Amino acid sequence: MDNRTDSGLAFLAGLILGGLIGAVAALLFAPQSGEETRRQLQERGIELKDRAEEGAAQARERYEELAVEARARADEVGERSREALEVRKAQLQEAVEEGKKRAETVKGEIKAKVPKKEAAEAEA
Repeated sequence: MDNRTDSGLAFLAGLILGGLIGAVAALLFAPQSGEETRRQLQERGIELKDRAEEGAAQARERYEELAVEARARADEVGERSREALEVRKAQLQEAVEEGKKRAETVKGEIKAKVPKKEAAEAEA
């Protein structure tokens, strides 16, 4: 986003500078009195200043819109990540509980077989 903003501002600055140079050249080569030329230069300068301020305001507004949009997207991604984390956490907890149950079942099966072996060995 910074590159686009920088290039946009550079373009705006070049546009204003080019307009100013063109206006000055046109006024200097026009057949008018010095007073009339100065008045026109002053008017053009004010006009260019107003255009530059308007362009800067538009650039600021666009930047703010993009910043709000970027924040909203970041919040959305963060929320989806939290939701996915909660789902994975629940799945992991479920797997752990299932593993504990299976371990208890196997442990019970093993205990059931061990006394039978010891009793069979004692009888023999």
